[in-house]
Amino acid sequence: MKTNWRMVLLSGAVLTVVACGPQEDGDAGESASGTSADKLVIWEDAEKAIGIEKAVAAFEDMHGIEIEVIEKEYGGQLEDLRLDGPAGSGPDVLTIPHDQIGTAVVEGLLAPLEVDDEVTGRFTEESLLSQTVDGEVYGLPKAVETTILFYNKELVDEPPQTLDEWYELSKERVAEDEYGFVAKWDEIYYAMSVIGGGGGYIFPQNEDGQYDVNDIGLANEGAIEGGTYIQTFFEEGLFPAGIVGEQGINVLDSLFTEGKAAAVISGPWSFEPYARAGIDYGVLPLPALADGEPMSSFLGVKSYNVSSYSQNAELAQEFVEFLTNEENSLDRFEQTREIPPLTSLVEHPAIAEDEHAAAVSEQSLYATMTPNNPEMAEVWTPIDNALGLIATGRTDVQEALEEAVQTIESQIEANHSQN
Repeated sequence: MKTNWRMVLLSGAVLTVVACGPQEDGDAGESASGTSADKLVIWEDAEKAIGIEKAVAAFEDMHGIEIEVIEKEYGGQLEDLRLDGPAGSGPDVLTIPHDQIGTAVVEGLLAPLEVDDEVTGRFTEESLLSQTVDGEVYGLPKAVETTILFYNKELVDEPPQTLDEWYELSKERVAEDEYGFVAKWDEIYYAMSVIGGGGGYIFPQNEDGQYDVNDIGLANEGAIEGGTYIQTFFEEGLFPAGIVGEQGINVLDSLFTEGKAAAVISGPWSFEPYARAGIDYGVLPLPALADGEPMSSFLGVKSYNVSSYSQNAELAQEFVEFLTNEENSLDRFEQTREIPPLTSLVEHPAIAEDEHAAAVSEQSLYATMTPNNPEMAEVWTPIDNALGLIATGRTDVQEALEEAVQTIESQIEANHSQN
C-alpha cells in the first residue's frame, strides 16, 4: 500500500491568544472541571468510548486514579466547554475537529502541550500541523477522515467511475421511482468537491502555509460552474427535495439504509451504522469529474486536547500521549475503524488490508485540509445558505455565491480585523 496521508500541508495561523480561559486562583487540589487530582474527566466522541476502554483501564491502574468517560458529539464539545469550563463542570480532556483549533486558541480554551520529539514524531506531518498554532502544539491527532463513495452492491454490479456516469445512472433510477447517486450538496463540506473541481477555493495559502483571508474564491468562474452543475441534480429531480436543510443528512442515510438510493457520499462515521442496517455496501474514493480529474474533498483531523480549565493539565497531557501511542491507536482503530495518522501504522496489515481504510486513505491523496484559522467560522453559514438557495432554485447561481462571499468578507472584517 502507498503511504496514504500525502495531504496538503497545513500550518497553524499566527494568532494572538486572548487570556479568557481559566482563573489562576482556586484550590490546587481541585480542578476547574470539578474533579480532584486523582480523577480525570474525558469527553469522548459519541459511540466511540469503546475504542479507549482498554487504554483507560490501563492508565487507571498505572496511576491509581479514576477516569470518567462521557460521550458527546465531538463537533459540539467546544461549545459545551465554553459554558461548562467556567462553571466547573467541564472536562480535563476533550476531542474536537481540527478546524475548531484556531478559534479555541484565540478564546483561550485549550492548554498548549509540552511534547517532545519522540511524541510528535509519531504522527504524519500534516496531521500534527493541524494541531499547531504559532509554533505551539494544542492537541494530538487521533484520526483522519474524509468523504468517500458508498454504493449498494445489490443495486450496482459495476459502480460508475465518473460523476457524469453516476448522473446517467441516476436518471435511469429516478424513472423507476428510485434514486441513484445522492449527495448533500447544499452544504459546502460536501459540495466543495464540485465547487473546487473547476478552481473554486475558500482561502489560498501562501508559502508559509498561512491563509490569505482577503482572497475568497467561492464566487469565481470555477465555483459558479460547480454551483451550476450542482443545481442540475436538484432541478432534474435526481436528488430528493427533502435532502435540503438540517434534516437532509438523515434523509440521505435513510435512502441508503432502506435500499432506495444506489450510492451516497458520506464518511467513516457511516461505516458502522450502514453495516448495522444490513446493507451490503462497498466503498470507493469519490468518482472522477467530467475532465477526468479526481474529486477533491475536505480532510479532517480529530484530536485529543487538554482544556485550559483543567488544573490536572500535566496528568491530562500524559493521558493524551498514552491514548495516541501505537498500541492504543491500533486498538482504537480495530474498535472504531477510524484511521490513526501514525507513520508506524500506515503499512500495518490491519489498516493496509482493510477495504474501508483503503478507500479513505486513497481519497485523502486528493483531499485538502479544512482551514483551521478563526476566519473559517465566518464561511460555513453564508455559503451553506447560498447552496440551499441554489439547490431549491430560488436564485441565480452567480448571484447566490457572490452574495455569500460579500457576507463572509463583511463578517471577517467585523469579527477578525484585530487579528
